[in-house]
Amino acid sequence: MRKGNDKTLVANARDLWLRTFVALGFNYGFRKSEMLNLRVRDVDLLEGDWLTIVDSKNGDSRKVNLTQETKTLLAACMCGKEKGDFILTRKDGSRVAQPRKDWYSLCCRSGLGKKLTEEWPDGKTSSRYEGLQMHDLRRSAVRRLVRCGVPEKVCMAISGHKTRSVFDRYNITNERDLEQAARQIELGRQVSVSEVKTDTTGFAHS
Repeated sequence: MRKGNDKTLVANARDLWLRTFVALGFNYGFRKSEMLNLRVRDVDLLEGDWLTIVDSKNGDSRKVNLTQETKTLLAACMCGKEKGDFILTRKDGSRVAQPRKDWYSLCCRSGLGKKLTEEWPDGKTSSRYEGLQMHDLRRSAVRRLVRCGVPEKVCMAISGHKTRSVFDRYNITNERDLEQAARQIELGRQVSVSEVKTDTTGFAHS
């Protein structure tokens, strides 16, 4: 996911729960199920602004510190709810269980996806979605954390990756990384000739 696409998604998300879903996914790389299972009791906005993932894929709980953006969104989602209530709920108060259609619509509005119509030999038609997937938020979060200078061990603790091999599949190197590496090499080699001193004391004199 390209830089700035998260802001585009948040700006086009009409529902509070969907804006929160995007922000949590992009900032921390949480799994879809982890975000949908969040309850009010899992967020502490009084003692240091912490969020605890209790229901994780690998069975281990983990805790992250909230950014100002995620803190504000979560506070709005939690307003008027009890400790055992789900955080991500629709306007009618029902729990968000199947966000796929909402996600597809959001990506289409944001220019990050499209719905294609296919016609079959029997004359029937069907539609399919092509574009950004919910899981791409997780990949983008891992890459962003690493490139922001967060130690990889801490990145893994935030995203919930247990093994380095799986984590490395998310932390993919792309052309931008290689271009940035070239720029860093150039900066490191920008030493003027006047700064280069040659020690000739060991040379033989004629």
